[in-house]
Amino acid sequence: MLTLYNTLTQKTELFQSAEPLNVTMYSCGPSTYQPAHIGNYRTFLYEDVLQRYLEYLGYGVTRMMTLTDVEDKAIEQARKENLTLEELTTKNETVFFRDFELLKIKKPDYPMRASTATDQAVNLIVKLVEGGYAYYYTHSGERNVYFDALKFGGFGKLARLDVSKWPKKKRRFHEDTYPGTPWNLGDFVLWHGCEQTDFCYRTSIGSGRPAWNIQDAALVTKTLGFTIDVACGGIDNLVRHHDYTLAIIEAVSGKPFSRFWLHGEHLFVDGKKMSKSQGNVYYPCDLTAKGSSGAQIRFFLIYRHYRKKLNFTWDNIRQTSQKLDSLQKMVHDLQEVTPNNEASRQEALTSKLNAGFEEKMNNDLDVKGAFDCLYETVSELHRKRETIEMGNVKNVLSRLRRIDSVLQCIF
Repeated sequence: MLTLYNTLTQKTELFQSAEPLNVTMYSCGPSTYQPAHIGNYRTFLYEDVLQRYLEYLGYGVTRMMTLTDVEDKAIEQARKENLTLEELTTKNETVFFRDFELLKIKKPDYPMRASTATDQAVNLIVKLVEGGYAYYYTHSGERNVYFDALKFGGFGKLARLDVSKWPKKKRRFHEDTYPGTPWNLGDFVLWHGCEQTDFCYRTSIGSGRPAWNIQDAALVTKTLGFTIDVACGGIDNLVRHHDYTLAIIEAVSGKPFSRFWLHGEHLFVDGKKMSKSQGNVYYPCDLTAKGSSGAQIRFFLIYRHYRKKLNFTWDNIRQTSQKLDSLQKMVHDLQEVTPNNEASRQEALTSKLNAGFEEKMNNDLDVKGAFDCLYETVSELHRKRETIEMGNVKNVLSRLRRIDSVLQCIF
C-alpha cells in the first residue's frame, strides 16, 4: 500500500484518491521567462516517478502543469531581449519539453499557460471580492486587487505560518514574487491594473493582468476543478506561493483543495545553492556536452529521496552513472542467455524483483532503496543466469520492463 508524506499534515499517510483508481494531480511548473535548469528538473522528475508509479499500481492519472508565461520577470526579460512575451516564453517552452524527451519525463495531459486562464482568474477575483476576501486598491496610479490574508481562517497552514506575528498595521505586497524565503506578512496582489496593451487584458474588472499569486489557482480550477488528489512542487514554493494558491481556492469553494501536498528538496552544486551570480547553474545540455546520457542524468536526479537535498558534482554523477551502467550490463547479459536443458526456475528470486521494488516505493517513493534492492536481486540472477530456465529468464526481463515503466533508465 502506497504511503506518501503529506506536507499539509506533516505525516506519512496511506494514499487514497477521492475516486477509486483515478488520480487528479497538479504540478507547479516553470516560469518560462528563462530555461529550466537541472534543479528544476529534479522536481519534475520526482513528480514523473510519482505519476508513473501510480500508473504501475493501476491508477489512471490526469495531470496538469502550470506554465507561468505572464509575470513581472517575463515582462522585464522580454524587454531586455527585445522580444514579445509570446516569442520569449515559446522559445523557452520548446527547450523545456525537448528536455522532457531527453529525461523521459511524461508530458502532462494539460500543460497550461497562465495566459490561457485569465478568464478564470477574473472569475475567481469577482467571487473573492464578493466574499470579502479580496478588495480593490490603487497603487502607483493602477487599480489592483489584493487578497486580505487574515480573512481566510487558517491562512499559512501549509507552511505552518505563525499568524500571531502578523503586523497590526495594514501592509500590501505589490510584486509577483520576492527574493528569498521569508514570509511577506501582509496582503498579496491578485491583479495588476495596467494600460499597456502589449502586456494587459481587457476584462470585466478592467484592464490588467493576473498576478502570479492567482495564476496557478486559475489554471488548476479551470482544468481539474476545485478539489484534487495531489499537489506537487519544489520546497522553494512552500512559503508564500502554495499557501496563496490553497487560500484562494478554498476561500472560493469552501472545501479542502488537495488531499496530498508533496514538496521536493533543493539541488545544490558543490555544496552551494545554484545561482547565476555564483556561475554554477547547469542545464541538461551542459551535462550531455560532458558525455552524460539522458538516462544517466535522470538516474542521478532520482537516485536520492526527493525530500532530501541532493548535491551535484561531476564526481557524484560519474559514480551514479557507473552504477546504472553496471545494472544495464547485467540486464543485457540476461537478454543474451541461451537455453539450457538442466536449468532451474529460481521462482523465489524472480518474485523478489517486484516485491522488493514495491516495498521501497510504497514507502514515500524511496527510489534509491528500490533501485538498490533491485540491483542486489539482479546481481544474484546474473550470477545464476546460465542455470536459470529460459522461460524464467523471459519472466525476469518482463518484470524488469514493468519496473522500468517507472524508473525509465534500465532498457
